[in-house]
Amino acid sequence: MKKILALALSLALVFALCACGTTGESSGGKTSGNPVVKIGIFEPASGDNGAGGKQETLGIQYAHSVCPTVEIDGTTYDVELVPVDNESSNEKAATAASTLVSAGASVVLGSYGSGVSIAAGPTFEAAGIPVIGVTCTNPQVTEGNSHYFRICFIDPFQGTVLANYAYNELGVTKAYCLSKLGDDYSGGLVNYFVEAFTALGGECIEETFPDGNSDFTSYVANAKSAGCEVFLSPVSTEAAQLIIDQCSAQGYEAPLLAGDTWDSNVVLQAASGKDIDITVTTFYNEGADAEFESGFKAWLNADATLLASNGGDDTVSAVTVMGYDAYFFALEAIKNAGSVESAAIMDALWATEYDGVSGHIALDQDNGDAIRNTAYVKHANTETGAWDALDPVTIG
Repeated sequence: MKKILALALSLALVFALCACGTTGESSGGKTSGNPVVKIGIFEPASGDNGAGGKQETLGIQYAHSVCPTVEIDGTTYDVELVPVDNESSNEKAATAASTLVSAGASVVLGSYGSGVSIAAGPTFEAAGIPVIGVTCTNPQVTEGNSHYFRICFIDPFQGTVLANYAYNELGVTKAYCLSKLGDDYSGGLVNYFVEAFTALGGECIEETFPDGNSDFTSYVANAKSAGCEVFLSPVSTEAAQLIIDQCSAQGYEAPLLAGDTWDSNVVLQAASGKDIDITVTTFYNEGADAEFESGFKAWLNADATLLASNGGDDTVSAVTVMGYDAYFFALEAIKNAGSVESAAIMDALWATEYDGVSGHIALDQDNGDAIRNTAYVKHANTETGAWDALDPVTIG
């Protein structure tokens, strides 16, 4: 079996993670003569979550560049990535999912955004195609079905971490909680935060904003007038930028808290030079795996289009790491199945385990959720334009 000749700086990573064989390219228009297995990428490349979706996709694409084949019972298969833009839209999610069904995807990865994942679920279920959620954290993604899995922690856990951080670490007792109306992710995470924060003895003021809103002046003013000591808004990076601008403009000094969606260089860029205090919970701290990061950055910086998809710099987002791990987790499931048939892969996923960059991945037998109890906590350094890692939080 031939070894992959990857980028020079990531060669060591190739040998460390998989011994892959290839005699051609499976996704660049060339053929190797090998049979092909298709992995769908169900991610937003546009809309509110486009920035995060692109970064998650980059992790999948980089993993594919490292290991573009999979060995099944002695036969080398080329892996073909089939991307589709779900446009961050619950209404368009089923159509995007149908595109992957028609393309013959054996397994699907995604999506960044719980709402589109939930909306697309019935389409994938009807087609009998397993889906591996990468960073969709709402419990409803996997509840009550046997086809949707995920490799990330879920929002009841993340909401509890954020609530304990606010109450115990920041020492605040009154929180302002802002979510997007009808958004499963932000509404769900706010709900779990409120449950945990009030159980600790805190008080919450809750508000929602409508889809398409671009003016957060009144919401920040409401938080100030109510005397809220912390501002929680786990919304899209697009909305986050506007909230940051308004908090800065109104001199709102209370800490801003958010979940994994704010773990982005887009947020760092918006906060740069402003007197803003931002802390987020996420899946990975940059600097935890130097070997992976050096290889990824070399790959990223070699292509201006890829760099633009990462927001214009080579900051390593946690969702990128999760996309990388999801790809290799999918390959492990395919190998365990000994088949490219969706039904066999679906059965194999329940028992599949993988040691990824983000940690060990194994699924519970109730919902197919990852068995994870640690969240990483980051604080935005508005002077350096980078994240400062705080102590990770483990519960249970």
